[in-house]
Amino acid sequence: MNYNKLTPEEENVIINKGTERPFTGKYYKFNEKGTYNCKRCNAALYNSSDKFESNCGWPSFDDEIKGAVKRVLDADGSRTEIICANCGAHLGHVFEGENLTKKDTRHCVNSISLNFVPAAEIQTTDTAIFAGGCFWGVEYFFQKETGVLSTEVGYIGGKTINPTYKDVCNHNTGHAEAVRIIFDPTKTTYEKLARLFFEIHDPTQTDRQGPDVGDQYRSEIFYFNQHQKEVIENLIHLLKAKGLNVVTKLSPATTFWKAEDYHQQYYEHKGSRPYCHGYVKRF
Repeated sequence: MNYNKLTPEEENVIINKGTERPFTGKYYKFNEKGTYNCKRCNAALYNSSDKFESNCGWPSFDDEIKGAVKRVLDADGSRTEIICANCGAHLGHVFEGENLTKKDTRHCVNSISLNFVPAAEIQTTDTAIFAGGCFWGVEYFFQKETGVLSTEVGYIGGKTINPTYKDVCNHNTGHAEAVRIIFDPTKTTYEKLARLFFEIHDPTQTDRQGPDVGDQYRSEIFYFNQHQKEVIENLIHLLKAKGLNVVTKLSPATTFWKAEDYHQQYYEHKGSRPYCHGYVKRF
């Protein structure tokens, strides 16, 4: 995965599980409204409304954004570490039984593990990335979906930096053809978009979709957080219960490389319909 570049000091805490000196962190005495994100991968971790003053020397929160933080017992069993559920970055430790708030929980977090986004700058949009065959056809259906603000096709999940269409078609980059979708969560949901994804392509086909054959045409979903991952896992479970041998892969989102301009909104510009995608009700 491609993460934000860290300074040696940040690596010492975030990667090597160090601890910054108490009472020195940027967000210790800090009370602005907004969201605290993981410095390594930008995943949203804590809301400012859950931050409280514990006088411990580090930022304290009595709750996390659902699914954003994972608890891991320290090697010696003495404390419980908290890490970013998306990338595994070390955040600090969690303590219970101190009776400092009604939730009786204190996430003791290193400021250096966090980035703060002011409430005025918090985006009211969300992002999804789906790969299911030729990206022209996948984009065609999502463009028409209520709540979708924009779409663009590109490449993701491979090892080559800034690949071209020719590179991907040569089957040596590992990338999938995918569609990045920006949507308004007040008008649609990630689950609704994911359901549509499973209904506009055949999730039982491996490394192909209709007449298109190759690893770049694989069925794969790239998730941005634990919530998205759980939504997909549940949908796959439902489809398998219906007897479908779903082969769709589930992977953390990595760098998305935008495809060449002539691939964008292909069918809209061509004035035709997809040749290997169609709607099939599955739920």
